[in-house]
Amino acid sequence: MKMNIVLHEPEIPQNTGNIARTCAATGAKLHLIEPLGFSLEEKQIKRAGLDYWHLVEIFTYKNYEEFLEKNNDPKIYMATTKSKQTYVDVQYEEDAYIMFGKETAGIPEEILLQNKENCIRIPMREEARSLNLSNSVNIVLYEALRQNQFLGLKAEGELHRYHW
Repeated sequence: MKMNIVLHEPEIPQNTGNIARTCAATGAKLHLIEPLGFSLEEKQIKRAGLDYWHLVEIFTYKNYEEFLEKNNDPKIYMATTKSKQTYVDVQYEEDAYIMFGKETAGIPEEILLQNKENCIRIPMREEARSLNLSNSVNIVLYEALRQNQFLGLKAEGELHRYHW
């Protein structure tokens, strides 16, 4: 099982680094649609992702059209504050694509209109514009993983005895 996180024109390197770390921990693939607001070689993105970069499958695309072409026009759940249905109202496939827009503007409305039946939102107070991008990815990704019984993930931990 491989979930897919898609970031449409992300702007803040620390957010993308944090999301890459989440992808490493969950086995999700990370798809980045350009233009990016940073270089993947920047210190901030590397620091946010810690030493997990070797565990992340990252794909970059010149634009949204190239992303669709290279992924065989996938069904995409689009996270937006403009949706009527919430992220728990849909059933995610084992290899779902979940897209998030750039921090300052979200996913362009013309893309949302083409996919309005797959738009999802995270409920929040009316006075709040949006949640942090990396927090939003975590919320929706873990719901999709939960719906699929956390397949492929270690779901149980154990305590170890320490001797003083």
